[in-house]
Order: sequence, then C-alpha cells, then structure tokens
Amino acid sequence: MNYCGECGKSVTKKIPQGDNLPRFVCDSCQVVHYHNPKIVAGCIAEWNGRILLCRRAIEPKSGLWTYPAGFMEIGEGTEEAARRETFEEARAKVRITRLHSVLSLPHIGQVYLTFIGELLAEEFAAGEESLDARLFEKADIPWQDLAFPVIKDALRRYIEDIRRGEFGVHVADLPGRLS
Repeated sequence: MNYCGECGKSVTKKIPQGDNLPRFVCDSCQVVHYHNPKIVAGCIAEWNGRILLCRRAIEPKSGLWTYPAGFMEIGEGTEEAARRETFEEARAKVRITRLHSVLSLPHIGQVYLTFIGELLAEEFAAGEESLDARLFEKADIPWQDLAFPVIKDALRRYIEDIRRGEFGVHVADLPGRLS
C-alpha cells in the first residue's frame, strides 16, 4: 500500500500507538489501514449420497475440481455466500443444513467456512466460472485433481464424518502446504 484510501496521501508502515503490529498509517490524516484475512464461504452439496463438484474454468487451478466456494461479498451472510457460490458455480440451489468446518490458512490470509447443504433438486450445470459440474459418489471423488489443499482437507473430514456417523464442526489452522 502506498497511498491512503481516505485522503490519497502517502502511508508509512509502522506500529500505531496502542497497537502491537505494523499497519499502514496515513502520514497526513493518521488513518490506520488494517489488512485482515478474507472469508471464503463454500458448500458441500449433497444429493442422494453423492456430492456436487465443479471443474474450475478460471485461474488459479483452472481445470481442477472443487466444491463451490468463493469470497464473501460485503453485505451478505456466510450461509447466503455459500448458497450464492453454489448457484454461480454450479447453477444449483441448496438448503444449508449445517456448518461443517472453519479452516484457517494464515499463510495466505484466508478463512474457509464450509457448509453442508442439500440440493433442492437434481438440477445443476456449469456456471460461468466452471467447465463442468457433476455429482460424485464418495468413492469416485477425484482426489488427485482437486484444486486446493484446503478443499481436499475439508472433503477428507466430511468423508470421515460420514464413516464414523458423527458430525461435529471442524476447526483447524492449516499449514502452508498440504498433500
């Protein structure tokens, strides 16, 4: 950051009085500019024991699979964001049934809130950001072709929940690189 979003003057990175971390502070109006993690909301959408995955049409990771997920917009709630992303990426409507996981990626400043949802109908199609959308049996999840490690981690936790028959909320900080 070079310039203040309030007045347009230059900023300096320093620890503001009463704080303990370096922040960008305007040299003129003294506004402190905070850089905080971004929230990603997603949905593992179910239909008759299968889950909906989308093949990405955009970078990063174009051509690889993911469950519908994306950055929240200002003015929307977390469940609303998960429903919107499911519709945008897979043209599918869902009813959110529960929170599945809160997975933090401190190394890139993101927090994933993943919900479980039920498709309202067996109706879906690739949205603008997707090349394909399909329902997968759990045994057929394309593990080697998943777009992001956090997606793989959440899906593994989901499969394990089903295997155990126990459905809690998973909370974890994930390291920089997952296999």
